[in-house]
Amino acid sequence: MLYPIIIHPDERLLKKAEPIEYITDEIVELLDNMYETMVAHDGIGLAAPQIGKNLRIAVVEVEEGDRFDFINPEIIDRKGTTIDVEGCLSIPETYGTVERADEVTVRYYDREGSEMEVTAYGYLARAFQHEIDHLNGKLFIDQVIEIIKPEDLERYMEEHADD
Repeated sequence: MLYPIIIHPDERLLKKAEPIEYITDEIVELLDNMYETMVAHDGIGLAAPQIGKNLRIAVVEVEEGDRFDFINPEIIDRKGTTIDVEGCLSIPETYGTVERADEVTVRYYDREGSEMEVTAYGYLARAFQHEIDHLNGKLFIDQVIEIIKPEDLERYMEEHADD
């Protein structure tokens, strides 16, 4: 089932999401539906608040086949910083540079209820931070250093490819 994406400035995007107490079949089905919704919208991540669900769950897939289903994720370690371009399914046609940690370790529960930890670097670390920010009611546009117009995005990316 595909969900409609909640679009900014909807107030639901600014609420801190509620933790999941029990991983039920409905939660697992929601994760699968969120993944389908993310893929259908050409995204690399989707947090439950973006589909109107005030729950601490998110899905991320930066590389095809390397999917992360996060239940109650929290960043437990950060290292380094980097500035790069971000966009968001809930804020269409808006891009900007954001400073984030270059490496993060995330503790979370998987769909089977096992506590997990994963350390991510670079773009994957950025995606994790972006989605966990959604769960905390934070949007990337509140952290933007420089807005990049959609028509300038390709040129900006080419000019900064070696950064």
